[in-house]
Amino acid sequence: MNRSPDRPLQVAVVDDTQLNLMLMSKLVDRLDHASAKSFDQPTAALAWCLHNEPDLVIVDYMMPGMDGLAFIRALRASRNRDDLPILMVTASHERNVRYEALDCGASDFLTKPIDGREFEARVRNMLKLREAHLASRQRTEILADEVRKATAAILDRERETIARLSRAAEFRDPETGAHIQRMSQYSALIARQLGHARDFVDALMMAAPMHDVGKLGIPDNILLKPGRLTTEEFAVMKQHPQIGYDILKDSSSSILRLGASIALTHHEKFDGGGYPHGLAGQDIPIEGRIVAVADVFDALTSARPYKPAWPLSRAIALLREGRGSHFDGDCVDALLQAWDEVQAIRSRYRDDGEPAFAALACN
Repeated sequence: MNRSPDRPLQVAVVDDTQLNLMLMSKLVDRLDHASAKSFDQPTAALAWCLHNEPDLVIVDYMMPGMDGLAFIRALRASRNRDDLPILMVTASHERNVRYEALDCGASDFLTKPIDGREFEARVRNMLKLREAHLASRQRTEILADEVRKATAAILDRERETIARLSRAAEFRDPETGAHIQRMSQYSALIARQLGHARDFVDALMMAAPMHDVGKLGIPDNILLKPGRLTTEEFAVMKQHPQIGYDILKDSSSSILRLGASIALTHHEKFDGGGYPHGLAGQDIPIEGRIVAVADVFDALTSARPYKPAWPLSRAIALLREGRGSHFDGDCVDALLQAWDEVQAIRSRYRDDGEPAFAALACN
């Protein structure tokens, strides 16, 4: 709760005896920048304290219905009241009560009969501590806000770096920018369907576009060859996952490190028949298994200079056929079970000049 700096410090005074209540309230009002709020019913005082932000509570021990100890327990049990100073008023001989009050959360004590000078001194000191605490809390909030702004700026720069790095790979590859957007959206969709946390989903969507950054290290005569690659050329092409991993792996950015894992593993196959390391099953990181499905599905259903787009029905059939061999079956199912969202992504991120497609039900 925000507190206006011009508002007087509010002191809740709780005592069922009217004379004591009037005396303590007048003593509070004599202090600079302090205002007493008087209550002769502890339940009414508690309700007010829970819905407002008092700076100090002065409460008597002996009260009918709810004594001072029960009042303190109830107040301390509420949210954001653990730093509120509470001054208990009690008789000098009630030592055990003092011990129990300290255990309940009382900050200090006043002894009956009230001594005016002692009362003013103790209240003044507690209010000074309260003001210091409020100032410290305000500085902490300002600092936290500055940290949030700085963190957001860092994330923005990181996103820009990732986007530019992904674009650099695009310029050396016939794949379009729309492909990068679609496959990253598909990757996030699969991760959500699998029940992953939002932080992972968001990170995956940012990192997935870097899956082919290693193609920066592949010679143009191989990368841009219009026909089928020779065995030797394909061996060179298969180096791009390791190249991408080496580019990204040592980054201090968790997003870039995730991108390194994706670059290295998105060509692995669930049955161990992929590359570069022949990983199989759960040994392939989940991000690699997800991106493998997203990347292949979009590559199949997108037109390229060297091939037409596959019909959606044919691409779906290939994904289903590859469950447990090429692909993690759970990732395939996650994509196909969210077919309406897949269609929406395809519609939103069409390649330039691509005609609108007919919707296909996926059963």
